[in-house]
Amino acid sequence: MRKQWLFGGITAAVLVGGAVAVFASKGDPAAKPTKPGEDKAAVALEFVPAEVIKPTLTSMPALIEFSGPLVAPGTVIVRAKSTGTLLNLSVSEGSRVKAGQALGQLDLEELRYRVAERSASVESAHAQLDQAERQFKANQGLAEQKFIASTALDTSRASLETARAQVATAKAQLDTMQVTLRQAALVAPISGVVSKRHALPGEKLSPEQQILSIVDLSRLELAGLVGTHEVSRLKPGMPVQIRVEGSDRNVEARISRIAPAAEPGTRSIGVTLELANPKEEFRAGQYAVAKVELPDDAQRLTVPVAAVTSNAGQDGVWLIENGALLRRIVTTGRSDAREGRVEVLQGLSPGSQVLAARFDNLREGAKASVVVSKTKVAEATKSTAAASN
Repeated sequence: MRKQWLFGGITAAVLVGGAVAVFASKGDPAAKPTKPGEDKAAVALEFVPAEVIKPTLTSMPALIEFSGPLVAPGTVIVRAKSTGTLLNLSVSEGSRVKAGQALGQLDLEELRYRVAERSASVESAHAQLDQAERQFKANQGLAEQKFIASTALDTSRASLETARAQVATAKAQLDTMQVTLRQAALVAPISGVVSKRHALPGEKLSPEQQILSIVDLSRLELAGLVGTHEVSRLKPGMPVQIRVEGSDRNVEARISRIAPAAEPGTRSIGVTLELANPKEEFRAGQYAVAKVELPDDAQRLTVPVAAVTSNAGQDGVWLIENGALLRRIVTTGRSDAREGRVEVLQGLSPGSQVLAARFDNLREGAKASVVVSKTKVAEATKSTAAASN
């Protein structure tokens, strides 16, 4: 009886041990044998809603920018019209002048002598003309009475015509000298501000030598270069916003003219803007930046610029589709640097889930999901684990 009891106890112990071993092997995943080369389960990537966006339909006004210095087209240079000594200048740099105002005085004594000489030449020509007319009339009477030949009358007539021509020539020379004398006076041709003095009193001047520069600041221009692929959108008269250095606000100008041809050696065409400056707030030479905004009537599918990555010369975006990451090749169009968006012509639909920023080490096909907040999800996971314990 004792042997039977001992045998039965050993058998029960073996059965209990086998059951425990079977239960342990089923309940412990680590106990399950792993085949060689078998990958462990991939961890799903989690993104918050701020990191995943959908393409937005919006208009994208085009913006053309160019820059350059302001210039005053109403700039004139007062020059000496004859040889003479500059006696004095009544204005200096920065002086405001009006058209017709006297600017100084030149020694024009030599020019006055020339005017007197031309006047004497006119009187001499008139005297010769009177003599030729008397001679012609006398020869006419003699020719009628057959006292002289007709050739002598023709010669007298030619002398008369020559004397008349000499009178006309002398008068023209006198008028020229009188105009030169009037122009030699230093008067302002326009209203404006004296920008520079090129000569000093006491200096001997030669014809066409520069004396003063006068600038009219009521109208300024800005000349810049625009690419040939953009200039076709511009038209004379279009409004343009200009920011002048030293100013904290934009002012409006208008396109005045567009050059008919590109600059040699470049793919740019000159565009000139006109800026009204009645209060003379700006000065010639100041640097300015012009921005031309062209409206857009179309609604374009756009994504943030940061969402587009480039690889091997191809633009692409990362999507979340069916719980996995997918890189999609896209074709881009216009870009808006101010809003930080780029147009997508092909490759996306309005309902696509696009990663809004660039992430490192992304792998196509990796599991991915959008969660409310990574922090909240972590806290919820901890609470569930504590409750189960």
